[in-house]
Amino acid sequence: MTLDHDVTGDGPALVLLHSAVCDRRMWDPQWTALAEAGYRVVRCDFRGFGRSPLPARRHNDAADVLELLDALGIERAALVGSSYGGQVALEVAARRPDRVTALALLCAGLPGHEPSAELREFGGREDTLLEAGDVAAAVELNVATWLGPEADEAARELVRRMQRDAFEVQLAAPEGAGRLKVEVDLAEIKAPALAVSGAHDVADFRQIAARLPELLPDARHLELPWAGHLPGLERPAEVTELLAGFLREAAPAG
Repeated sequence: MTLDHDVTGDGPALVLLHSAVCDRRMWDPQWTALAEAGYRVVRCDFRGFGRSPLPARRHNDAADVLELLDALGIERAALVGSSYGGQVALEVAARRPDRVTALALLCAGLPGHEPSAELREFGGREDTLLEAGDVAAAVELNVATWLGPEADEAARELVRRMQRDAFEVQLAAPEGAGRLKVEVDLAEIKAPALAVSGAHDVADFRQIAARLPELLPDARHLELPWAGHLPGLERPAEVTELLAGFLREAAPAG
């Protein structure tokens, strides 16, 4: 089954990949503007998020994205990935470098990254709350951790809804569900990349963004001094212009 998705606009393909505390609704602020900039914009829900249920088998998110591109007849696309979506974008670009024209990575994860003590402690707190059945507290933990000081109440409420929905889907996962990890070689990536970090983010993601220019053949790093982990929801208009500017250089709409 193909990932649940939306498509709008005409022009070169641009695929938006969401964070693991969100679903495709996180791109609402950028959705119309990027289509108006001349792109055929696709956004999808990974399995276990939004409207894409978990199958009763292990799955790989990068393989799912490539399957979606095939289903839509898209041979090449620029990828914009937030957090875990950035990690998936890197995996897609490493596995099929011929199909990726540009990478915009917002506070991205990294395949094979060993989490810090801070990130492991967060995961432990989240697991404890979920095991106790306190989904509301687990949601609030995520809202407090992943949104920076610029996020307004509307952004916080949207993340609450998306994270709560994701927990409900994942807690009802069928037997056999789970992610299948695939090792990749980032040196295979050919597309130009922009690695964005937020000064108020967890250190792991700041360090990943700073390292990516060393790991990729054509990448630059930009740190946003005001941002937390989800800058596209914290200052939407500013991030939309940042993405549009990068795409005009790396994957112009023509």
